[in-house]
Amino acid sequence: MGNTKAWIQAARLRTLPLSLSGIIVGTALAAYKGYFDGTLFVLALLTTIGFQVISNFANDYGDGVKGTDAYRKGEPRMVSSGKISSKQMKSATILFALIGLFFTINLVLYAFNGYNLGYVFLFLGLGVGSIVAAIKYTVGNNAYGYSGFGDIFVFVFFGLLSVCGSYFLYTKTLNFYIFLPAISIGTLSVAVLNLNNMRDI
Repeated sequence: MGNTKAWIQAARLRTLPLSLSGIIVGTALAAYKGYFDGTLFVLALLTTIGFQVISNFANDYGDGVKGTDAYRKGEPRMVSSGKISSKQMKSATILFALIGLFFTINLVLYAFNGYNLGYVFLFLGLGVGSIVAAIKYTVGNNAYGYSGFGDIFVFVFFGLLSVCGSYFLYTKTLNFYIFLPAISIGTLSVAVLNLNNMRDI
């Protein structure tokens, strides 16, 4: 499925710290309260990395087939540059969606093993929602990234869900103060998105 360097470029590894920051903050807050689990932490990191790669592959595919990246300056995108075909990128997006779902299931079952079945279904739903949101950002006729809703989704998924969700996986509780760092991470993530959009313009 194309050369290794092209796939590494398509994965956009430089974007990973942004997605990992919410998990790290949520974990640090939980650890401060006396809750930490190394296995849960690793599963959470792998899950969010999977989500980010899905998003980057889907973004490359969606913008590529729509022609958005046709006159792009700076770092080239793989589909628009022809280094990876749209069919290959679509297949890779589906593959990583399945990998992301696999890690989500393992993370949720590990975190809530015998605890609360309702939480299991809630977090599985949030995981599936994250995968769908990652793909629908630029893929499809109703891609929300083209309708000005990207900021809202990034704020929710990179900020609120990432920090509060990871904190809840450890502690099974929430409080008002957790939302303050979650809002901070969310707004910083939106700022990065806006810088990216300004560059594209």
